[in-house]
Amino acid sequence: MPTDAWPVVRHSVVEDVVGLLTGTFVLSLGLFLLHEVHAVTGGTAGLSLLLVNVVSVPFGVLFALVNVPFLVLAVSKKGWDFTLRTALCIGLVSGFSALHPAMLGTLHMPTPYGVVAGNVLAGVGLLILFRHRASVGGFNIVALIAQERAGWRAGYVQMALDSVVVLCAFTVTDPTTVALSALGAVLLNVILALNHRPGRYTGY
Repeated sequence: MPTDAWPVVRHSVVEDVVGLLTGTFVLSLGLFLLHEVHAVTGGTAGLSLLLVNVVSVPFGVLFALVNVPFLVLAVSKKGWDFTLRTALCIGLVSGFSALHPAMLGTLHMPTPYGVVAGNVLAGVGLLILFRHRASVGGFNIVALIAQERAGWRAGYVQMALDSVVVLCAFTVTDPTTVALSALGAVLLNVILALNHRPGRYTGY
């Protein structure tokens, strides 16, 4: 049946709440796995993972602070609804980032597994948030604006920006981990590019 035969149905408030909680939980778990293997990813999450190695400030606090300028951008470009949802998601990721180590302790796993699992979880978490008109700030906002205004796929825009962050990881970790982090960031953004495309998903 043609897609235009189906009515467009808004997400209910309950669906949005569950979606935002699920997306931030899954995303934060992915970031926790990356942190455990000393890997990084792109965006403000990757930047915060880098800064954790330089300053004695918890990841959640850094993540919130780094995203403040992007929230200002979101107000003017995406409106208050998107911005407030994104601010809420940033707060949830920051909170969950403290919950995971408290519940799971220190994990020991091969670096390749941590990088792949972490980025897959982060990608799935971002997809959930995007489909509930939210993000976790930072490059996600820039990527979504580029997709909506210029027609560029959000995943590819994010990939380009993330590459810069991953390259900066050479200053804080070993080359092998940086190489794996780069491949992981590509994996995350391929997940976004293949699954978050204009016209493919009609829920909002």
